Amino acid sequence: MSRVQKGMIAGLAATIAVSALEAANLYFGPWAASFPRLLSVMLQMPDLMAAGWVAHFLVGTFVLGPLFGMLCPGLPTDTPESKGILFAVGAFIVMGLTVAPAVGLLGGRPVGIFFMQAGFGTLAWMIATHAVYGIVLGSVYGRLVERDRRAQAVVGGAPAH
Repeated sequence: MSRVQKGMIAGLAATIAVSALEAANLYFGPWAASFPRLLSVMLQMPDLMAAGWVAHFLVGTFVLGPLFGMLCPGLPTDTPESKGILFAVGAFIVMGLTVAPAVGLLGGRPVGIFFMQAGFGTLAWMIATHAVYGIVLGSVYGRLVERDRRAQAVVGGAPAH
């Protein structure tokens, strides 16, 4: 399995984990503006939260997952989980400094740098959920890499110990 494919699987798992947190936030809270809600505003469809959920799944699975698969070996930490956290929080920083303000300005519904127009609680929530995304992303990706490594050792004739 390629690194991109492993990244997509890990991205899907991480997106599902974060979606469970977002669902709890919406059902029991909201403690902060949810990421799907913010995405629907960024997409200029504030009354159609389903668009935010679709974008959340597409980006988490088909953009961030494969990108992590390609970048993971070069990230400067030791464990897959710490690589995932570094990657996911880095992706949030890039998005918060570029995409979020630009989309808001272009569409007339500004969300601000790091979504600050939604408040500090939302910023803290975004950092926490991106860290969770990164932990799950790295963990699943690392397990897939290790599984392939063990399979290669067995195919090569000697089981790995």
